[in-house]
Amino acid sequence: MDIPTDTPPKPSPVPDGKPTPTEQKRASRGATRPGDRIFLGLSRGSGIVLLGIMAAVAAFLAYRSSVALADDSGNFLTTFEWDPAGITTGGKPYFGIAVLVFGTIVSSIIALVIAVPIAVGIALFISHYAPRQLAAPIAYVIDLLAAVPSIVYGLWGAIVVAPNLTGLYSWLDDYFGWTGIFEYQGGAPRSLMTVGILLAIMILPIITNVSREVFLQVPKFNEEAALALGATRWEVIRMSVLPFGRSGIISASMLGLGRALGETIAVATVLSPSFIIQASVLDYGGGTFAQNIASKFSEADEYGRDALIASGLVLFVITLLVNGAARMIIARRKEYSGANA
Repeated sequence: MDIPTDTPPKPSPVPDGKPTPTEQKRASRGATRPGDRIFLGLSRGSGIVLLGIMAAVAAFLAYRSSVALADDSGNFLTTFEWDPAGITTGGKPYFGIAVLVFGTIVSSIIALVIAVPIAVGIALFISHYAPRQLAAPIAYVIDLLAAVPSIVYGLWGAIVVAPNLTGLYSWLDDYFGWTGIFEYQGGAPRSLMTVGILLAIMILPIITNVSREVFLQVPKFNEEAALALGATRWEVIRMSVLPFGRSGIISASMLGLGRALGETIAVATVLSPSFIIQASVLDYGGGTFAQNIASKFSEADEYGRDALIASGLVLFVITLLVNGAARMIIARRKEYSGANA
């Protein structure tokens, strides 16, 4: 009996990551179709329009800011006063953003510290613990929180939240007042801490919804493999869910931080602003960029509005830096993004 000795020809090696000639031919042939050309033009045009809008906003802010900064008698970055009209400085414009930078960053950090753990816990409960009949209503309620207008949060914070924080502030002063950060001198609790608590409630739906959707995308075989090895529910979450959703949690936190940085009406409603940096976050005073612009824009003259636009440019730059830092963090953790799952 003859045994065939012919072996099938081996396929020619193809460099990794490079399409074959057949694939290149198909791709070039598909790109000539009218539908593909239209879609390519629309998508490319959308990107160009977006970049153009960003460039136009940046150019407008930079131009109007340069007009104000050219005549500023103080140091824009370190001055603890806001008087573009020169009422208290003999007619010379004198303004700076030191207090605004401090208040904006501190209140946003407080909001993130409070909101992120709670939001991640709610997202895990909805996606991995709650029964389906209970998870859907909770998710719906969380979605409704994102639709509440900022002014409603502000009124609720000023009338309900702020007056009832005295007990909490007194407790923080009793046990942590020695740090200086939580020292409470009494009085109306309209401080950066109050602003941070209100902002945490406002950004909670954003972080929760994004984190929940990321956790629901965790491959089931990862969780089943951990359970098959005898892992508990918490160990499954710690070893499979949280590593997979780490980039999603970072992205959700940055979205929440973006809203906290730019929140206006709610902050202006609950904060007693002053251009003084307090060592304690429980004492009244401080300010944020958005709150200062909203409260002073209507009464400012042309030069005062240019000064407010200059502070808006700084907020614009801070927001870009925050988003850029988030992209860098996510890029360093691609192995957890789910792209390779």
